[in-house]
Amino acid sequence: MPRVSLTQLTAALRESWGPDTCAPEDVSSWTEANPSRGQCATTAIVVHDYFGGDLVRGEVHVGGVQVDYHWWNLLPDGTDIDLTRTQFSSDEKVTGRVVIPRPTGATRLDREYAFLANRVATKIS
Repeated sequence: MPRVSLTQLTAALRESWGPDTCAPEDVSSWTEANPSRGQCATTAIVVHDYFGGDLVRGEVHVGGVQVDYHWWNLLPDGTDIDLTRTQFSSDEKVTGRVVIPRPTGATRLDREYAFLANRVATKIS
């Protein structure tokens, strides 16, 4: 991996998001006006590729009912990095915080992660 600053990585990620890097259940609500929609898991794993640390997962609640999960990063220096928090409307609340292991083996987002990781690598190389 090339050395990259968090600012450079953030810019490359934001330029790389699209409906094809979005979680399948969020594709219908992904828009250019809200490009971080559905990008949390793939984005968190790409950030982990470059900076390590921990993956963190919380629950997304609407009206007190859990409707989804949200992922972000905890860097080795203790800094929380959540590049996709802006995807949520005021009705969606992220609660809780659990450090989770990086997925190993096949996952449901492998294709989306591959698209995002490849686009980011091209932009920062």
